[in-house]
Amino acid sequence: MKKDWSPELLSVLRIIVAFLFIQHGTAKWFAFPGALMPGGGVVPVGSLWWFAAVIEIFGGTLFLLGLFTRPVAFILAGEMAFAYFIVHAGRGFWPLLNQGEPAVFFCFSFLYFSAAGAGPWSLDTILARRRSSSTVPGS
Repeated sequence: MKKDWSPELLSVLRIIVAFLFIQHGTAKWFAFPGALMPGGGVVPVGSLWWFAAVIEIFGGTLFLLGLFTRPVAFILAGEMAFAYFIVHAGRGFWPLLNQGEPAVFFCFSFLYFSAAGAGPWSLDTILARRRSSSTVPGS
């Protein structure tokens, strides 16, 4: 019988999505791997873009590690929905034309992970195994 690799691939997908997502935050905060802002540079401290970068870097890192995956993914989905409607939707209906495809993709990917969980290669799974193995039956 063949092994079902779906759970492991869920973890791989989570890691890749997180890696791509974190880059949006680091680009805003550190202009790394490149600057996203017009004219280069980083976003002003305390601006809406700066707070978005906080969510993208710290939330993305938790998501990458698979720690608190479901609530973090839900928050990240909300950030991406907010970003789409604040930044992109006003430029027109079609995400291809309003450059909102990444926001839509990330939003629905995170929404999926908020329901599906992190997969087996995650700190959530490691911590759950530790809790279940340290539980004494009948206590």
